[in-house]
Amino acid sequence: MINPKNIEMLKRQHYALAGKHSAVKVCEWTKSSLRDEGVCYKEKFYGIKSAGCCEMSPAAVWCENKCLHCWRAIECTQGDKMSVKLVDDPITIVEESIKQRKKLLTGFKGNSKVDKKVFAKFQEPTHFAISLIGEPTIYPHIGEFVKEVRKRGKTSFIVTNGLNPKVLAKLAKQKALPTQLYVSLNTYNKENYERWHHSSKKDAWKRFNQTLDLLKKLKKKTRTVLRMTIVRHLNMDPEAIKGFAKLIKKADPLFVEVKGYISVGYARKRLPYESMPFLDDIADFSKELAKACGLKVLGRHECSRIVLIGKAKDKKRMKIKKSEI
Repeated sequence: MINPKNIEMLKRQHYALAGKHSAVKVCEWTKSSLRDEGVCYKEKFYGIKSAGCCEMSPAAVWCENKCLHCWRAIECTQGDKMSVKLVDDPITIVEESIKQRKKLLTGFKGNSKVDKKVFAKFQEPTHFAISLIGEPTIYPHIGEFVKEVRKRGKTSFIVTNGLNPKVLAKLAKQKALPTQLYVSLNTYNKENYERWHHSSKKDAWKRFNQTLDLLKKLKKKTRTVLRMTIVRHLNMDPEAIKGFAKLIKKADPLFVEVKGYISVGYARKRLPYESMPFLDDIADFSKELAKACGLKVLGRHECSRIVLIGKAKDKKRMKIKKSEI
């Protein structure tokens, strides 16, 4: 399903194909963790082992949006729909993802910095980060996919652009919500949304707000997070904080992650290097946003350029329990 040009591009960027339309890549934090050189924010905040993370997407080149800050080649997007008749089944994708991840990690076995026992232990991933590239809720069997991951005792995170609220509602009905559900929140009004996301959906802002309304209801069924990417001169002024606070209160998520834009990949063609906020900028913005929402700063991970905010009482809920898989 992925056309030859995109297959070549993905392989050149060190992605491995996991079937006809899915892709896997080994995160730099997974590599660092295997070398005992540090872990990512997911481990610090939530207890997800970086060495056991499988970064993947079941819809590698499908998305409704073409966002300014996206690191992938949005020009290579193959649409916003996938054929139900042509897609791989969930079991195939899970097994191929594990298989391809193992291949990508092969060279680490001979690395003198890598503990052999740790390497052997995490050949089988313990977590699926369904957030790599593309929009995962476009994959027609996303609910069955999450269930298959859970059946194998693995945690799962889904990061969605929020344009498919009906799919999220269906996941709730099927009892197929991931361990933690993320919705990307980058803009605070319709005008900014359209300028930032360049969506193929004419009613994108409406769909997005429907998802925020739904998120509040899903909070009782899974862990919910709003994921923000902040960019200097675009969405960090006082007006933005006021607008974001309104949307955050509407969604009432368990946590809000405030992440600074990083100038990498194809995003460098759309936003200048100077658009990256400094760590102090991220910290100050997060503090003001938390205050506007009646929340508190719960943690930060400097190397990931991210700050976590939420209700003070929920700090004890940061680490994921086995019962929440």
